[in-house]
Parts: sequence; structure tokens; C-alpha cells
Amino acid sequence: MRTRRTGPRTLLGTAALPLALVAPAWALPDPPSAPAPVAAEPMTVCAPAGILRGPDGQRASVSLCLGSGTPMTAVSAPAVCHRDASPARPACLTSGTWTARRDGQVAATGTLPGSREYPGPGTYDIEADVRVRSDPAGVDLRGTVRATLTLTAPKAPPTHRVEVAGGPLRRGGATTLTYTVYRDSDRGDGSARFGLIGEEASGVELTTDDARCVNPLVGRHPSTERHLFALDCALTDLQPGRPAKVKVRIALREACSTVVSKLGYWMPRGQALYTGAMVAGPTVECV
Repeated sequence: MRTRRTGPRTLLGTAALPLALVAPAWALPDPPSAPAPVAAEPMTVCAPAGILRGPDGQRASVSLCLGSGTPMTAVSAPAVCHRDASPARPACLTSGTWTARRDGQVAATGTLPGSREYPGPGTYDIEADVRVRSDPAGVDLRGTVRATLTLTAPKAPPTHRVEVAGGPLRRGGATTLTYTVYRDSDRGDGSARFGLIGEEASGVELTTDDARCVNPLVGRHPSTERHLFALDCALTDLQPGRPAKVKVRIALREACSTVVSKLGYWMPRGQALYTGAMVAGPTVECV
């Protein structure tokens, strides 16, 4: 006669229960972590800035717009034009000047439309003196508009910088300046164009023994005339930890002239057309 043995099965089932309830530490799933913060993407931020009105029912509703998150900030003042005598909305043409303030201090100024180096995240009070015209004609208004815009995109860390030793410049004499150009980023390559420019009407002359630099050639071929108030240097060996030095002699006549410096460079974006940027170097004053 066959008998059923239930004891061992019951014991095994009872013994397995604690093992299922108490898992080893290495088998427990990791607790969910907070998502990593996402950097704000480049964008354009707009806000209504004011309504300009004319004596014959003309109106222009003006907005102010800022672009953020790129090396440059684009500033514009789009508008919508109205005429009481016509239900049509003609195209609007806007121009003028603008000033951006942050914490009460002027952060940037310029013309409309225009662009400036991106000043970084923050809340900006924008004031613009604008002229709005319609096409076809019929609206031609001027006035001041204001808006407060908040930019959130972080400002990209600088990849290049320029320092200068020597100066100031003095009338009727020559001064030797040494410029040091740094590349602080692993992105990009060792190529850059370094430029120095004085005031043309002053008669300032910029010269150097550096074979990487030339005074710009002007005029049609076969002209050999060169601008002595400017200098253009092609740098090809910039590396992090290996800056380039350029020594320049600046001769002034009786008129004073400041000398500004600029640096243009490439960044890696394949075959895209706009792949670089430009930074302002030091301005050397005249006394």
C-alpha cells in the first residue's frame, strides 16, 4: 500500500520562507537616485515691452527678446503694427538702441537688432529706445519700451584668453608690449588668429620681428601697401600648458592711440560653417 509522506515537504517549505524574506545585501536593488540636473538649452526669451501710439490711431505692440546659452546674446525688438483705418496688419520694421541692467548695473548695450557676448544667467532689466515703421507705410512711431527677462543657461567657461605686459603707450615714443595667448581647453586645436588694431588717423605703427605676424595687405593687385596701424598673427601651436607669446613694438606720433586686441579661434564641429568664436583681448591705453 502506497503512503503519502508530507512531513519533509512541509519542513522544507517552512525552512525556505525566511530565506525568501531576508535577501543578502548584495542582492538588494539600489535605491532610486535623484535625476541629474539638466543644463538649460539655448533659447530665445521674449516679453511684452510696451505699446507705442500715434495721433491717428497708429499702434505698435513691441516685445523685447534675448537669446541665451550661446557665446553671443542676440537682442531684438519684434513688433506688431496696427492702424485703426485698416484691419490689415502690415509688417513691422524695428530699429534703435538697448541697455541691459543686472542688479542695477549696466551689463551690456547695443543697437537693434544686434548681439553681444552672453553675460550669463540672471534677471535683466532691458530698456530700448525704438523706432517702429510699417511696410507698407502708415505707421512710424518712436518711444522707450522696457521688459524684465530671466536667462537660465549657464555661461560657457572661456577656452582662450589673452594677457599683455608693458605699457601704457606714450605720445612721441615707442613702447614694446608682450602679448601671451592661452588656450585653456582640450577642445579645438592649436590654431588661432591674433589681431592688434590702433587708431588709423593717429599715425600709430605696429611692427614685430615675429614671423607669424604681418601688417595687413590692402589695395588691389599689384599694390604692396600695408596698414601699419594693424597687425595680424597666425598662431598654430597653441596647447593647454603651452601659450604663445608675441612681442610687438608700438610707435606713436604726437597723437594718442589706444591699441585693442582680438583673438579668433576654431572649435571642433566637423564641417559646419560657423565653428569658432572671437574673444576680446586687453586694450592698451595711451597717456
